[in-house]
Amino acid sequence: MGARGGTRGRGAWRAAPRAALSSPLTLVVAGVTALLACFLASAGVLHASAAGGATVAHQADIVCADETGPQFNWTHADISSVDPALATLRQAAAEHGFPEPRIALYTRDHGYAEFNGEQQKVRFGYTDGGIDHLQLLDGTRAPGLWMGTDLSRFEGIPLGVRGQGGALPPIVGIYQDLPNAPPDWWCSQQRQAVQQRLVDPSGGAIVFATDRPTMDRTVRALGGNLEVFKVTFPAEPPRDLAEASDRVRRAEAMIAAVRPKLEAQNLGLFGASAPFARSAEIAQQAETNVFGSILPLALLSVVIGVAGMATVALQWYQRRHAQVRLHFARGSGPLALGGLAIAELGPPIAIGGTAGAVLASVLLDVYGPPGVATAGAQVLAASAAAVVLVLSVAVLGAVVAGRVHGEFQRGRQRARARRWRLLLFVPWELATATLAVLGWNRLLTTTRPSPTLNPLPQVDPLGLTYPVFVVLTVGLVSARIAWLLLRLSHRARFWRAPALQLAIRRLASARAPVVGVLIIGVLATGTLAVGNSIASGQMHALDTKSGLFTGANSRVDTEHALGVGTRPLPEPLRDTTTLVGELSGTGSIVLVVDPATFTRYAWLGDIDRTLFDRLGTPRPDGIPALRVGHTPGQSPALPGLPAAAPVADLAAFPLIGNKPGYVISRASLTADQLDDIPKWTALSTLALPELVNALDAEDFAHPNGVNKADALDALPFRLVEWTFSFVILIGAVLGTVAVLALLIAVEVRRRQNALAGALVLRMGMRPRALLGSHLLEVGALAGAAVLTGVGCGVAVAAMAMPRFDPARWLAPRSELPDPTLFVLAVTAVGLLVVAAAGALAMRSVRTADTAELLRAQ
Repeated sequence: MGARGGTRGRGAWRAAPRAALSSPLTLVVAGVTALLACFLASAGVLHASAAGGATVAHQADIVCADETGPQFNWTHADISSVDPALATLRQAAAEHGFPEPRIALYTRDHGYAEFNGEQQKVRFGYTDGGIDHLQLLDGTRAPGLWMGTDLSRFEGIPLGVRGQGGALPPIVGIYQDLPNAPPDWWCSQQRQAVQQRLVDPSGGAIVFATDRPTMDRTVRALGGNLEVFKVTFPAEPPRDLAEASDRVRRAEAMIAAVRPKLEAQNLGLFGASAPFARSAEIAQQAETNVFGSILPLALLSVVIGVAGMATVALQWYQRRHAQVRLHFARGSGPLALGGLAIAELGPPIAIGGTAGAVLASVLLDVYGPPGVATAGAQVLAASAAAVVLVLSVAVLGAVVAGRVHGEFQRGRQRARARRWRLLLFVPWELATATLAVLGWNRLLTTTRPSPTLNPLPQVDPLGLTYPVFVVLTVGLVSARIAWLLLRLSHRARFWRAPALQLAIRRLASARAPVVGVLIIGVLATGTLAVGNSIASGQMHALDTKSGLFTGANSRVDTEHALGVGTRPLPEPLRDTTTLVGELSGTGSIVLVVDPATFTRYAWLGDIDRTLFDRLGTPRPDGIPALRVGHTPGQSPALPGLPAAAPVADLAAFPLIGNKPGYVISRASLTADQLDDIPKWTALSTLALPELVNALDAEDFAHPNGVNKADALDALPFRLVEWTFSFVILIGAVLGTVAVLALLIAVEVRRRQNALAGALVLRMGMRPRALLGSHLLEVGALAGAAVLTGVGCGVAVAAMAMPRFDPARWLAPRSELPDPTLFVLAVTAVGLLVVAAAGALAMRSVRTADTAELLRAQ
């Protein structure tokens, strides 16, 4: 039914936005509710897309920079085949949107060439722009060849020499040989461009041509055959998943277009690939996994936001009840009066919802993964916010129309009120507890240990909701207990402490708001505790696992002479590096360390450094040792040494992990015993390239280099962190809702607080005591929410933490991080909210006119 009140009746609808200003609190509540609901709807979409973008960035960091496009390879090709193939690829690259190709040409690994009358094992190479990424030590960039400093120095080959009896171009430069961990520019050519002669004497030194004509002359002088002919298309890495997918699509289309032409040219053994296709696939699956995991939580939070809009509608209906009755009496129907509510609160809801969508996009770098959301995700996020906004407005109008219909047309307000009260007796906590049990079961069955570090850990969405439903169950149980206690609070007699008695009475007089704030507060602090604990715990687990595996910031195996001390450490390593010997053969791994340097330069994590003071020279009962990963059958025997005399037990230790082992001091061994140690490892605080370069400079071997930052694939851990960072976001939003609900509840009772406060002050209560009463009231509510939520959240996170560990096969297991800082932060925020609520309540008392308040009653 529409409005039939003529012009006067329609005027109320036209004046509704201005009339809404008479109750700014309702406008603020409506706007903030819409803002939070639309924010969460948009944030869920953007968060998942940013996870895909962050995965793209992660994959771009671990693959070679020139392998994000197509790649073409020939083996055993003739040098004359390079230009025809390059012409075909240039044309195809322009058609498919790729930059100019970069070629890399290398001769055989084990080829020989004559220099100064002696045959030298060398490999000749050329790559576009390659000499710009070499360090020239002597000579010029004139057309010719650049020889590595090792071959030039060891064999005494000076500048100007022409190999192969003068058939080769002259040596015009001496460059510093590339280390075994070369700069990233050489990533895709590392096998051909890097030579460790001490480690791999069967390979040859690398001689680079300064330009393409020089390389052609060199190869023809050696017979004309190339071992490697590689073409790549270096470009900036893709920024997001859409760019990555588009690049892979274009790369595959280009390969399909040129493959028949290149195969027809019969240039040699030919292969083509799009190396970044696997990375794009991983990124797509990561986005799908994160979105599927957070979708139930996002929907739950949006439902809570829309339910909050229903509460706003009821609040508006109560405040405008007299006007609604008048308009209904004049002929306005339920739909028209629902439209009146929309006319009044629609603008702030629209503004709040739009602001929420904008904030979700602007603040993505703050709450989301460190990736770029695609343009399509931005559109989808805006659409999701628009849907939630329309739904919120519809709920507002529908609730008001339903109340008008039920009260004025069917006269069932009291019956409906009784039915709503019956909902209080429904055991909702049993339903949420059932969902929590189902989530736990799914968590147990879908997160099983894997022998490899799968970059895409599978977590069932229902399993992910397990912690949230546990917290919600505890919140509902706490609310039910609080409801019963407040129902019985009239029996409380604490008049000797009037501030406490008044606080109890005020809580009892507002049971519904108190219970609502308690549930939201428990859910907020609980989800914050769960999200923060699991997200930070996974990153701590990554640091610990990679630290134990690597032993330091970087490590390499090194030469025996360096380990036993017959040759000193290079100068750059003396204040950054420690040497560790390793023995085996008795079922235990034995590490020989120098305690003085090991405690300074190795990664120790939480290991007590004072334990190393107990290591030293042999005792009558054996060599003092730290026993690692002790098992009942672990023998104290050490290979070729006296037995171990354990001075402390450790669950895990760097390089050993949690396997059985011992750690002894090198001071406990004689020179002959040190000389018998077969393996020595350098552990350093330096990055791996710096460690390798320092060893290279002194001609030390350095195989098996490992960098702590790259020892484990961080992506599985980060996916768990990104998923639970959205749980943190939900907790933060719910916490904001809880704080606003508490402050609004205090403000709504402003007149009652003012009247009651003015009367008790007239009766002799001191203002300080009245303030204490309000602080007790609000503090009890906030304290119950914080203690229950944080305690439950931390306990649930401790139980679930190992289940979200993507590398449970690698010690140690994920453990709950120290929650002290989090608890202190939540407590501090709670104290600030309590203080603000107390000050808000006292403000109405200080500014009250008692006579006016009594007259208004």
